[in-house]
Amino acid sequence: MDVEKLKKSMEGRGWSFKFFKTGAQAVEYLTGELSGKSVGIGGCGTADALGLYDRLKAVCPDVAWHWKEEDMDGARRRAMCTDAYLCSANAIAETGEIVNIDGMGNRLAGTLFGHKRVYIVAGRNKLTPDLDSAIYRARNVAAPLRARSMGKHTPCATGELKCWDCRSPERVCCGMSILMYKMMGTEKCELILIDEDLGM
Repeated sequence: MDVEKLKKSMEGRGWSFKFFKTGAQAVEYLTGELSGKSVGIGGCGTADALGLYDRLKAVCPDVAWHWKEEDMDGARRRAMCTDAYLCSANAIAETGEIVNIDGMGNRLAGTLFGHKRVYIVAGRNKLTPDLDSAIYRARNVAAPLRARSMGKHTPCATGELKCWDCRSPERVCCGMSILMYKMMGTEKCELILIDEDLGM
């Protein structure tokens, strides 16, 4: 894990970069950073593991997360109109690109348009050397593991852990985004890297 290389890469692409040794430190930072703002959260095992929802609920006027609300569709839509959007990444290249795969597209949309602030929170296990390996990790590690965790009946979930580019109606990888530079119209895009293995 070359933190200095990643920091230089992200800052060269217009992103802010923070590195924390522990998830607890990252949570403290985010709680202060997002206090008083409305926050949307995309599907994010990392945020769940860190207990971010409850911490943010205590300091934010609205936290929209479909994993935590009965009206999942309503929460997804509400998350699109918040001050800030927070999710993780399926893979992060040390060259500065951030790769995400999604089934519904809400997580991709949330990072691409409409929010003044975007925060990507990820563990060290998401790092790869370059863009090609980041795309490979997203397709052949993260997406199959997510399909398995959801009990999907896709080839990647029930067979060998890899992308089969299947045509299953239960497929969880319907779209992919590559963030290559800070999106126009955003005030702040920040990668928060934690020196722990978090998420898939």
